[in-house]
Amino acid sequence: MTTSVVVTGLGVVSPNGLGTRDFWSATRHGRGGIGPVTRFDPSGYPARLAGEITDFVAADHLPSRLLPQTDRMTQLALVAADWALADAGVDPAALPAYSMGVTTASAQGGFEFGQRELRNLWSKGGQYVSAYQSFAWFYAVNSGQIAIRNGMKGPSGVVVSDQAGGLDAVAQARRQIRRGTDLIVTGAVDASICPWGWVAQLTSGRLSTSDDPTSAYLPFDARARGHVPGEGGALLILESAEAAQRRGAKVYGQIAGYGATFDPRPGSGREPGLRKAIELALADAELSPANVDVVFADAAAVADLDRIEAEAIRDVFGPYGVPVTAPKTMTGRLYSGAGPLDLASALLAMAEGLIPATLHSDPASDYEVDLVVEQPRAAQVCTALVLARGHGGFNSALLLRSGYPHHATR
Repeated sequence: MTTSVVVTGLGVVSPNGLGTRDFWSATRHGRGGIGPVTRFDPSGYPARLAGEITDFVAADHLPSRLLPQTDRMTQLALVAADWALADAGVDPAALPAYSMGVTTASAQGGFEFGQRELRNLWSKGGQYVSAYQSFAWFYAVNSGQIAIRNGMKGPSGVVVSDQAGGLDAVAQARRQIRRGTDLIVTGAVDASICPWGWVAQLTSGRLSTSDDPTSAYLPFDARARGHVPGEGGALLILESAEAAQRRGAKVYGQIAGYGATFDPRPGSGREPGLRKAIELALADAELSPANVDVVFADAAAVADLDRIEAEAIRDVFGPYGVPVTAPKTMTGRLYSGAGPLDLASALLAMAEGLIPATLHSDPASDYEVDLVVEQPRAAQVCTALVLARGHGGFNSALLLRSGYPHHATR
């Protein structure tokens, strides 16, 4: 029998709420965290809005020795991991070191830290900066720092991918649990609201240039002109259902199914891969489309990408066949952190029976999606599908089911 993998802890750091409770309160009430960039002067850039975390002070949460060794991204990740472990009722010091691991994702890893280090080197003279200098290793820094801080010596890794990578990291963590690891910290936290990271995001051509937070990010809307970036994400604690049951852990839900695809070469005439990713996730979970209660959309807010996503949802579920939501309109698209934050939203929606709203959008009728807009919708949510797409053609779909699996009921 395949091991069932469940979520026993959540740690959320989001532009509209620090901590799971504050985040969910803001999300269910439609309070957004998108506004003008304040962490640097954005006036010289065409895009000037972001989902910033404005109330995080690293020194309030972390020992002083860690602060010069880390940048904002890793500081947020370390705190989210602490909160997730506490939420799961887990004391890492009481567990065997090799029974715990960390798998996270990063799309903008180390940009801010890299900027700081380059400035320090240039201040000594150009001879100290090599033309071959690479900061690729910084992508792994969240996984490494979380593992070191908590004494976790089991399987660890990092998925380097834009947007879809957060779901891929959770899927890899599920594989590790099924191979015998007791506990995995997984998900993603990204933070790239700095000049270097901002320029990297602008090159995609997908950032909204609106200065009005109420019209800047409008997925599935005929007025859509791009998305707003953000920082933060969520970290989850995964365990086998049997292990969670033995220790009497509360369970948010199960990682029931997963599928990933890559789009064909542009101009090939072949179908994009998102529909296939959804079908793979359904098959993995042994569920039919009729079993899915809500879809948390990728929500690119770019016309051709919105159409591809709407068509994939419509082809699988039928026109207006399933409620669709994009609560990231309250936070911005958090790059690799977006998928895990949507997972957290979906799990909390299951617990409360409430689908959060998509703010400000007026869905175009030709998309034929049942978009939950402006106000949350009361609904029994037992199964949720979360979608994510990365720049360059990556597609990921992950299915969640509520509670313990049937063979491990408490």
